[in-house]
Amino acid sequence: MVALAVDLWPRPEAIGIDFHTYLAAADVGLHQGWPHIYDQALVAEAQQQLVPSQVSQPFLSPPMVAWLAAPLTLFPYPVAFGVWAVLTFLAFAIALAWAGVSSGNSRWIAVLGALTPWWVVHAVILGQVVTLVAVGVVFGWRLLRDKKDIAAGVALSLIFLKPNTAVLVPLALLLARRYRAVASWLAVGVILALIAVLLLGNQGLSAYVHQLRAPLPGGADSLTIKGAVGATGAVALAMRVIIVGAVLGAALRLRESPGLVISGGIVGSLLVSPYLHASDLCLLSAAAWMVWEERPALAWRVSLAVGWVLVSPFLFVAGLSLDLHRLPWLELALLVALVAAAWPGARRAHLQTIVNRRG
Repeated sequence: MVALAVDLWPRPEAIGIDFHTYLAAADVGLHQGWPHIYDQALVAEAQQQLVPSQVSQPFLSPPMVAWLAAPLTLFPYPVAFGVWAVLTFLAFAIALAWAGVSSGNSRWIAVLGALTPWWVVHAVILGQVVTLVAVGVVFGWRLLRDKKDIAAGVALSLIFLKPNTAVLVPLALLLARRYRAVASWLAVGVILALIAVLLLGNQGLSAYVHQLRAPLPGGADSLTIKGAVGATGAVALAMRVIIVGAVLGAALRLRESPGLVISGGIVGSLLVSPYLHASDLCLLSAAAWMVWEERPALAWRVSLAVGWVLVSPFLFVAGLSLDLHRLPWLELALLVALVAAAWPGARRAHLQTIVNRRG
């Protein structure tokens, strides 16, 4: 709780800058027509009208993000942002508390551990939609455990709000033979795509595709392979292929542990993404939390606890936290551990542990 309080300590960040952009795009869609939400001149004008002192930025998110923000255009901006920030944070917290399998102190240590890395409240302060992607994967894991695969696919469709943060999760679940979950996720995607075609038309879709081809925002590669090791071109491509292969291979062998399959898909997605922002690491919090829940062995939990300390708000506020370009090494360490868990000997030992507990 102290860590969360430190996380909320005032910082030189633009409060709600990302939500500001979402709401402006929604306002353009409602008043100018949805085909215009990628007309960046209109979006910038709407941002200035909402909060004249706030910096304007282009709207580059999928159209679903603007649709999601649209109901909040009914409220004054401060109220709208407050509602969005509170609901997204509470949704993540409630998802973690509801979906866990451990009990007692261990359960709440995991929830607080996942919430306290500095990037979680950073995402909330910015009004980032990525928090809802984290909610989707957490709910999806619980529903997969409960054998409600179709509902799990619907929950996982929140990935469409920011696909680059968890794009490998459905592929990993496909290798894990959770076919109904993947089919449900894909069906929701098709429905969303059809709605987008109807609302945006050729003009809006062309504008969106054009935005995707534009140069990446400055600093968006600090958390990527390029930022971590300076890899570019063929070397970066080869590394990404290896990472995807490792994620899918591990998913094939870990199919009895959906949390590890989803965690591997998340970590792999973060590692291969061509661009990320610090707030996107909410997904890393969700992945580490699922590993904590599915692997109660002391070695796993001590390692995860050390990781949470390294990214704690105490170190961040003191200026002692890891630089952004070093954070991919934490992701890589978790991926290596997951691949090792898929190794035949480690997998047999874990299955035997489960059998002994049930016995």
